[in-house]
Amino acid sequence: MEKDEPVRSPRVRSRPRNGLSISAIIPTWREANAIAEAVHMAHAIADEVIVVDAASPDRTAELATRAGAHVVHAPKGRGVQLDAGARVATGDVLLFLHADAHLPPEARGAMETALASPRIAGGNFRIGFACEGLTARAFDWAYHQRSKWLRIYYGDSALFLRRSAYVALGGFRPLPIFEDYELVRRLERTFETEYVDSVTVRVSARRFARTPLRTLLLWTGIQMLFSSGVSAHKLSRFYADVRDA
Repeated sequence: MEKDEPVRSPRVRSRPRNGLSISAIIPTWREANAIAEAVHMAHAIADEVIVVDAASPDRTAELATRAGAHVVHAPKGRGVQLDAGARVATGDVLLFLHADAHLPPEARGAMETALASPRIAGGNFRIGFACEGLTARAFDWAYHQRSKWLRIYYGDSALFLRRSAYVALGGFRPLPIFEDYELVRRLERTFETEYVDSVTVRVSARRFARTPLRTLLLWTGIQMLFSSGVSAHKLSRFYADVRDA
């Protein structure tokens, strides 16, 4: 990006395109290489894009601002950051995105269709990992089956929620890991949701690209422990942040 490129306005659009205003919330830590594209793609879907940065030592916050995001700051921790973004968001619908997760523009219409029913409080999208090979296809299939039949999903599947439902649930908890899964469990117990498998969110495979089997076994194991009541703070010691590598 050129140095003299003007900073786009980070304000919400004056009129939502079809009755619902959508705020996209992206938590960041050392995402300078990905954040501009993430913001641009989110702007194709949302009326407002909020980046919540945790004092990244690279230029993440600056580049997010230049790309047109409204940047706020919060302590590092996805749960804390996501909740900070939700608190300043102005949209009727909150769309939680990872910086390495890209939704196509048709996701807007898919959310509006899902939320046309007042019974539906939110939902998520089908995941497709942004790499080729048997491992990626296996992960795609496994995530799809788990989301469709078991309603087990995470933040990387682009969770969206009515603001009213988010407030009623009490928002994200300040957990070091599983902040998304913990909220999803409360969401699924309390409201009706929609799994949008007609639109795919493309997610980076950086988490499992080097050691796919080890990553799968590790994540399955710590999820089972978390579901059994083991503290997320204890389990976080076994799950390193790939952005710190």
